[in-house]
Amino acid sequence: MSILYRHWIRGRALLPIILVIICVCLSAFAAGSGDSNLLVPKPAAKDKCPVCGMFVAKYPDWVMVVLFREGSPAFFDGTKDMFKYLFNIKRYDPAKKSEDIKGILVKDYYRVSFIDARKAWYVIGSDIYGPMGRELIPLEHEADAREFLNDHKGRKILRFSEITPEVVKSLD
Repeated sequence: MSILYRHWIRGRALLPIILVIICVCLSAFAAGSGDSNLLVPKPAAKDKCPVCGMFVAKYPDWVMVVLFREGSPAFFDGTKDMFKYLFNIKRYDPAKKSEDIKGILVKDYYRVSFIDARKAWYVIGSDIYGPMGRELIPLEHEADAREFLNDHKGRKILRFSEITPEVVKSLD
């Protein structure tokens, strides 16, 4: 056998392994957020919620994030504070505008992974409390929201567009 042929045979044997490695790496990259077009940064120990001032890294399961077009994130210690921010950005960050937002990500309660906030289902009035007390609990799928509602004595399931300042205020 020629040397070239032997290298080609060895290369063919490695090809499936190389393809598996590439697929695993790509899926791990995409799994970083519910929206694979957005890279979700982790909050640093010094990052504070702009609404309540709590250090958000202490509560990794409750971290929500608003990503801005210029690349900066705003981290929150729960959906309630995130919505307060969205309803009144000028109060919490006068340099930002709603039009500057690139993405809004919340953590699915069961999977503890980021999902698009605008597509999520939110349960209110449950027996689950976040770092700031009563919360809107985000879930990716309606069936999960219904299950959560039943299991945790929730009052109602809402979509992103149904959440108003009054709804958020009722949780305080």
